[in-house]
Amino acid sequence: MADVPNDAPEHCPGTSSDQAGKSSACQGCPNQNTCASGAAKAPDPAIEEIRQKLKHKILVLSGKGGVGKSTFSALLSHALASDDSKEVALLDVDICGPSIPKIMGLEGEQVHQSGSGWSPVYVEDNLAVMSIGFLLSSPDDAVIWRGPKKNGMIKQFLRDVDWGDVDYLIVDTPPGTSDEHLSIVQYLSGAGIDGAVIITTPQVLGSPLLWHFAASTAHEKKSIGHHKQFCSSCNVFIGIQ
Repeated sequence: MADVPNDAPEHCPGTSSDQAGKSSACQGCPNQNTCASGAAKAPDPAIEEIRQKLKHKILVLSGKGGVGKSTFSALLSHALASDDSKEVALLDVDICGPSIPKIMGLEGEQVHQSGSGWSPVYVEDNLAVMSIGFLLSSPDDAVIWRGPKKNGMIKQFLRDVDWGDVDYLIVDTPPGTSDEHLSIVQYLSGAGIDGAVIITTPQVLGSPLLWHFAASTAHEKKSIGHHKQFCSSCNVFIGIQ
């Protein structure tokens, strides 16, 4: 869940839950008193910071990997940045499998810390990119994190990166509807999400491996349904590519 603090116990009910600070899982948690008092349910001040500097926000989703989601995110970012009067940012929130650095030709690049936050990597003067891939010592390093740590990193990407004033933020998400999606929607919903694009692929039934394609097609239909349900529950407008 996106409302679980980084230092929370494993079965934390979440700060927005009615059981926050009261359930058995809260015993010994350093946030127990804060959650029990209701203070944790107050609006996150970081949301206002995000709203002020990021104008239009678009999520790119997919039900499974390998359908071209990150490629689409990169192409959309380049297309928007072709207008020199617009500032564009591409944020890779696929924490465990970042592919944007490679797709954008930025492997080996690193971000730097300054007084105004992390400096993103620029592909063009008006196209900034941020990914956990820039924070790893090697592209082969594995990121094995639980949900709360992923959530904290996504919040840092939105709040602590020195994006400047951005006209379009494109968010490349991992496959499915998991911690990363819940986090990004929570942090951006108060600032306003303009929409989401679901990437899927047509299936060729004229293949000798018909059952593979049939199973894949069924999976895609199911994944589209899941994403429609997810976006509907989060009040996010969707398009299907």
